[in-house]
Amino acid sequence: MLKKLMLVAAVALFSTPSMAKPIASDEYHVMPLMNGQQIPNVDLHDVEGNKVNLEELTAKKPTIFFFYRGGWCPFCNVQMGQLKAIEPKLIEMGFQLVGISPDSPAKLKASINDNELDYLLLSDEKMAASQAFGIAFYTSEKVTSMYQAKLSVDNPLWTTPEGDKRLVLPVPAVYVADKSGLVHFQYINPNYKVRPAPELILTAAKLLQQQ
Repeated sequence: MLKKLMLVAAVALFSTPSMAKPIASDEYHVMPLMNGQQIPNVDLHDVEGNKVNLEELTAKKPTIFFFYRGGWCPFCNVQMGQLKAIEPKLIEMGFQLVGISPDSPAKLKASINDNELDYLLLSDEKMAASQAFGIAFYTSEKVTSMYQAKLSVDNPLWTTPEGDKRLVLPVPAVYVADKSGLVHFQYINPNYKVRPAPELILTAAKLLQQQ
């Protein structure tokens, strides 16, 4: 009986949607959503300010979500361009591509225009998705000041448990999920300068397509 209860608990742990997780103290202590878990039931907003539910969005077709820090980040813009290049192949395979960042809808619209993007970008201004996926973290005092001064990052500051005002960002991440919202592939790297190669994302999509 005890073994049966433990099995039920284990199944519940890995099959239910992830709830919001605490914001990590830094990028090395995030607790990301893993393979075998479900895409969280979170509402975000598109460039027009319309509400978009991630569960409902994923139910339409297999989805590749990528989290990026914002349109102010040059590494993020490079990644957006790389994903733009492989988007036709992903669409042909039946996937949709969705980018998520703390940028406001207006800033998302600027990124779409600047990078000539066709795929969907969603605003996570309140960090609801980043926390639900377990990849939100407080930047250091030095990084917060530098991003504000040199990169003109004007995101709202958050209060740490110690009472300090800091920027909160997502660790760049990629998730590949099927129509049921089950995660089959995830890539999270605290080094924001390193992003997964487009070929790796295509391979992950092909493997899911074959199942």
